[in-house]
Amino acid sequence: MLSRPEREIPLEAVVIGASAGAIEALRELIPPLSQNLRLPIIVVVHLPPRRKSLLTELFGAMCAAPVREPQDKEPILGGGIWFAPPDYHLLIEGRSFALSLEAPVNFSRPSVDVLFESAAVAYGAGLTAVVLTGASEDGALGARSIRQLGGHVYVQDPEQALVRTMPDAAIRLADPQFVGSLASIATLLCDSTGWSP
Repeated sequence: MLSRPEREIPLEAVVIGASAGAIEALRELIPPLSQNLRLPIIVVVHLPPRRKSLLTELFGAMCAAPVREPQDKEPILGGGIWFAPPDYHLLIEGRSFALSLEAPVNFSRPSVDVLFESAAVAYGAGLTAVVLTGASEDGALGARSIRQLGGHVYVQDPEQALVRTMPDAAIRLADPQFVGSLASIATLLCDSTGWSP
């Protein structure tokens, strides 16, 4: 039995950050969440610039919910899975997406920290962030911002991550409410929203 972190207000959005090993981790995490999805799931994966991303095609084929890249100023709607496009930072402004060509953060554009920090301001305690496998510390400061503004942070067990640098940094800096396997994170997210995995 998992100990579910208590929420004071309902979950409104989920943000996910990953880098090296992301595809394998997201294959285990996202498809179960796509069943009866009512909230937005917004994902940053470190991608090489100037190359088309195939993430929407890959995950669109395995998910029950729509999978897309957002457009600048597009309203954020529930029931969809959104992947940051390559070579743009993805931000949340109010309840809309924003794309930015500002300088890379942690050597990455898109940056997990940029998404997490802007989402923390937009959603506050209604936000849950998930930090997955990766070879940089991107996401740790953003996860700390989410915690400071009342949101929840779940982190993949570093022992189970393909590359543990991102999870280790998030644990060290963000004091997450939960650290565990991908399956257990998926279960917690489903429980906290009433989704059916």
